Amino acid sequence: MSKAAANGIHIEYETLGDPAARPLLLIGGLADQLIHWDNDLCRDLAQRGHYVVRFDNRDAGLSTKCDETEQANLVGGTGSGKIGPPYTLDDMADDAVGLLDALGIGKAHICGASMGGMIAQTLAIRHPSRVLSLISIYSTTGSRDLPPPNPEVLELLLAPAPRERDAYIEHMLVLFKAMAGRGFAFDEAWARMITGRAYDRSFSPEGTARQITAVMAQGNRKTALASVTVPTLVIHGTDDPVVPVEAGRDTAEAIPGAHLMLIEGMGHDLPHGGAWPKIVEAIAAHTLKDRYT
Repeated sequence: MSKAAANGIHIEYETLGDPAARPLLLIGGLADQLIHWDNDLCRDLAQRGHYVVRFDNRDAGLSTKCDETEQANLVGGTGSGKIGPPYTLDDMADDAVGLLDALGIGKAHICGASMGGMIAQTLAIRHPSRVLSLISIYSTTGSRDLPPPNPEVLELLLAPAPRERDAYIEHMLVLFKAMAGRGFAFDEAWARMITGRAYDRSFSPEGTARQITAVMAQGNRKTALASVTVPTLVIHGTDDPVVPVEAGRDTAEAIPGAHLMLIEGMGHDLPHGGAWPKIVEAIAAHTLKDRYT
C-alpha cells in the first residue's frame, strides 16, 4: 500500500493489475476502508482487464483524519471562515480526482458503493472530463422523496460503536447481518475477519460521524445527474434495507441512458462470493465497450 498527496490531504491507496489496463477507481462507503473491497473481488476485476485502484476515503483507514487540527487546512474547514460541516461530498470527490492526478491517470471508470456511489456521482457531475464511465452500487440520488431506511437497521447503523475490540466485532456482525439480503448466505467467518482487520488498521468512530455529516449536508443530486453523459451502470439489490431498491431505480432514471441491474435478494452489501461473479462480469462488460475509449 502507498500514500499520495491529494487535494490537501494524504490518501492511502493500493493498485492491482496492469497499469496499462482499463483504470477502475473503487470508492468505498461509510466508514469503509480499502480492505472492504475484498482482495478476491479486486483480483477478479484485475484479471478481467482492469487496473484496479482502491483507497481509504478521508476519515477512514490510513488516510488523513479530519480532526480539529486538520480541518483548518481543508476546503470548507474552520480555516476557510465557513460555518458548516468540516467537509462535503464535493471535497471527497475532489480527493478521488486528486488521487487520479497523483497516479497520472487522466480518465478512469469510476465505481462507488453506498456513500461511495454518492461520491462517484458527484465526481461525474463535477469532473466529467475525468470519467470514462460510472458505476453506482446500492446508492441514491439523495432525493428526500425516496423511501427511508428500515428503522431498525438505521438504529443499528447510527448506534455508537463499542471501543473495545471484541465488542466492536460483535456489534458489527449484528449490523452486517441486518444489512445483508435474504438471497445470499451470510459469510460470518469472512465478516468477522474483515471487521477485525479494519479495527486493527484504524478505529475512528469520530471520522465516521464526520462522513455522515458530509452525506447529510449534500442535497438532491437528481437534477445535476441529468448532465452526466458517460455510460452508467446502476447496480442495486432488491432486498436492501438501508438504501431501498427505489433509490436504484431513481438513480438510473436520473442519468440519461443508464442501465439498471437489479440483483434479486441482495441487500446492502456485496455478499462474500455470492453475487460477485454477476457483479464482476457486469462491470467488465460495462467497461469494455468500444465507446468508452
